[in-house]
Amino acid sequence: DKTMRLGVGESLDILKKTRHRVANPGTTELRFIELQRGDYFGEDDIERFDDDYGRV
Repeated sequence: DKTMRLGVGESLDILKKTRHRVANPGTTELRFIELQRGDYFGEDDIERFDDDYGRV
């Protein structure tokens, strides 16, 4: 497992089929923009492994 801390204005690419999770360990509001590339942009291809909001 690898943890990355990003600062204001920083970004990263997450490769297809890579397990990942977003968290905010700080006290200020977190805002992020998710971009998808490719021919298909549906939500039905998302595979959830762990979810704090009960969507698994």
